[in-house]
Amino acid sequence: MSHSVYSLENLTLQRFPLQREESPLQAWEAADELLLQQLEGPAVGPTLIFNDSFGALACACHSDDPFSISDSLLSLLATRQNLQHNHLSPEAVTLLDSLSALPEAPSRVLIKIPKTLALLEQQLRALRKVVTPQTHIIAAAKAKEIHRSTLQLFERTLGRTTTSLAWKKARLIFCQWQAPLLPEDEMIQRWQLDSGETIANHASVFARSGLDIGARFFMQHLPQNLSGEIIDLGCGNGVIGLVALRNNPLARVHFVDESWMAVASSRMNIELNQPESLARSQFSVNHALSGFAANSAKAVLCNPPFHQQNALTDHIAWQMFRDARRCLLCGGELRVVGNRHLDYHHKLKKLFGNCQLVASNKKFVVLRCVKLP
Repeated sequence: MSHSVYSLENLTLQRFPLQREESPLQAWEAADELLLQQLEGPAVGPTLIFNDSFGALACACHSDDPFSISDSLLSLLATRQNLQHNHLSPEAVTLLDSLSALPEAPSRVLIKIPKTLALLEQQLRALRKVVTPQTHIIAAAKAKEIHRSTLQLFERTLGRTTTSLAWKKARLIFCQWQAPLLPEDEMIQRWQLDSGETIANHASVFARSGLDIGARFFMQHLPQNLSGEIIDLGCGNGVIGLVALRNNPLARVHFVDESWMAVASSRMNIELNQPESLARSQFSVNHALSGFAANSAKAVLCNPPFHQQNALTDHIAWQMFRDARRCLLCGGELRVVGNRHLDYHHKLKKLFGNCQLVASNKKFVVLRCVKLP
């Protein structure tokens, strides 16, 4: 196998969900190219790929039957889409979520450094259980995203760590497994709400170390005494759904997120704080509300993201709003919290034909839209 086999040159790669043609965003970056330049021959054991945003690395390494590990369902769907788009067998890549066990004795490990240092630590700790001194461990990111704390984490968790020079504003990290002593850590962080409830968070969950100010504001303006189906869309650690269960004792709450760790955190928090409500709780790893029945929900509660990976974009929020409208019963409501500057009001009024300001402060607004016949 020649060096040129590991290349993006002959691949057509797309982001997921698909972008408008005029979008400048692409499905790969220099860090992907830099990683692939290090691969000089076929792997003699499993190849593990972490945090491959849109499947660029998995597609380029498809002949090695790699394992692609991510906490993002959208990333795994993107990988599957790009394999099919390039006429590559979907079976060539094994897709694993972030909570799955890893294959033993990998030949090489390719890591795209995630935004969250805690997620990187969770992944490196998982690698401690399976790597050998013969495993080639290479990580990459934009040079500005590799800090001294990043290198220290590799050194402390796995062993001797070095870096490369920058190339196209990206850098590599090389690490050699040396089995350094490291205390066990379940990588779950816990803190308390003002109401006294304990909130547990897996490594990649947004606002892992405390209640974010948007959620705090939203919790004060949620619907009450509804019956039927309520959906906490983009649930994160589930604090909004937790309050919705308490405020609506006759309702059933669906916790939905594209992150496995978020959904696992939501389930854990209901088990910890409202075990009696588990029977009226449902947990789903999903892309927005794909597969949910139309005209079925009484309310959708949403604190939507305004970025994907490192790119600022509103197309995921817009997908959430469209799916919410489809899934709501006539007379059902979508309730959204967002930064004031995102101007969700006009988007929602265009989609629903109405949009009411429920509450606002200097930074956030809570909006309510009702599905009309």
